Amino acid sequence: MFILTIIGIVFVTVILLALISLHFRHRGADHAKYDSPVPPLMKPVIEISSEHLNVVSKLNAFQANATNDIALSRQQMDDFFTQPVDSEIVPVDAGGVSAEWVLAKGADPDHRLLYIHGGAFRVGSPKSHRYIASELSRLAEVSVLSIDYRMQPEFKTVDCHEDCRTAYQWILDNGPGVRRPVKHLFVAGDSAGGNLTLAVIAWARDNGIRAADGAIALAPVTDSTFASPSWVSNIESDPFLGPPIGKLLKIPRLFLRSIMSAGAGKAVNDPEISPLLGNLSNLPPTLLQVSRDEMLFDDSVRYANKAISQKSDITLQVWPTLVHVFQGFAPDLPEANDALGYIRDFIRAKIDKPGEG
Repeated sequence: MFILTIIGIVFVTVILLALISLHFRHRGADHAKYDSPVPPLMKPVIEISSEHLNVVSKLNAFQANATNDIALSRQQMDDFFTQPVDSEIVPVDAGGVSAEWVLAKGADPDHRLLYIHGGAFRVGSPKSHRYIASELSRLAEVSVLSIDYRMQPEFKTVDCHEDCRTAYQWILDNGPGVRRPVKHLFVAGDSAGGNLTLAVIAWARDNGIRAADGAIALAPVTDSTFASPSWVSNIESDPFLGPPIGKLLKIPRLFLRSIMSAGAGKAVNDPEISPLLGNLSNLPPTLLQVSRDEMLFDDSVRYANKAISQKSDITLQVWPTLVHVFQGFAPDLPEANDALGYIRDFIRAKIDKPGEG
C-alpha cells in the first residue's frame, strides 16, 4: 500500500511538472501595457450604415451551415465571398507557390502588392479574396499577386510562412509578364493573412532582404497565445469569429496553446507565429484596420502601440460595430468601401512621393 501511494504521488508530480513546463513553454510575455492608447473611431457608432445589419444576417446564415469537413468548409468560404471582378486573372507559379495575378485596368507591372488571404490558416483562397485583391489593384493601380499557400490540417502554419517568404522573394524580381526588379512593393493580408503579412515583413528585415514600401494588415492575428483581452470580451459582439472561436476558447489555455502549437509546427509564443511578441522596430510603414467590437481588436491595438514605442511607422484605424474583415463585404457595405479607399491613399502616398514613382 505504501509503495502504491508513493507511485501515485510520483505520477501526480510528474503530471504537474509537465503541465507547468507546458505553461511556461507556450505563454507569451505580458503585453497589457500596450492596451492603450486607442485611436479615435473612424466613424461614430450612430453613423454606421444600416447595410451592416444585412452583413450580420448573411454571416449568421453562413455560420448556421458551418461544418468540420475541411474540403466542404473551403468550398463554403469560396462560395460565400466570391464576387465577379473586372480584373484580368492570370494564374502563375510564384517560385513554387501557386498564385494568380489580379490585374485591374491600369495596373502597373512595376508597382506590386503581395496579397495573403485569411481563413484561420485552414480555409480561404485567392478565389474567396479575389474581390479585395481586384479592388486594391483598381484603386491603387498596382499589380496584385494573390497566393494560394499551403494550409492546415495537411500542413503546418510554418509551411504557410515558408510559402509567403518564397512568394515575397519571387515578387521582388517578377511582375505580370515581366522579369525585372520591383519599383514599389506592398504586402497585405487579412486575419490569418494579416498575421503572415506582419511576420514576413519582420523576416525580410531580419534577413537583410529588400523591405516592402508598406504593409497593410486587416484585423491581423498578432498574438496566437490568445492573451489579448478582446478574445474573451468581444465574443458576443463578433458574429464572424464568436461562434467558432468562442467554443475553442472554452478549452483551458494551457491545453489550447499546446494544441495550437502542434498545428503551427512551433510554439505559439514564437515571434514567427505571434508577431506581437517579437522585435517591432525598423519595420516598413504599416496600416492596420480593425473593428472595435471584434475578437481580434486588442491584437491590433497592442501591436500598434508596441511598434510605435519601438519607433516604427504604424497607423491604426478603428471602426465600431463592424464585423471581422468587414472590407470583404464591399461594395454593399459603405464602411468597407471607405476602408479600401484609405488603403488606396496609403499605397499611393508611397508611390507618388516626390522623386519616386
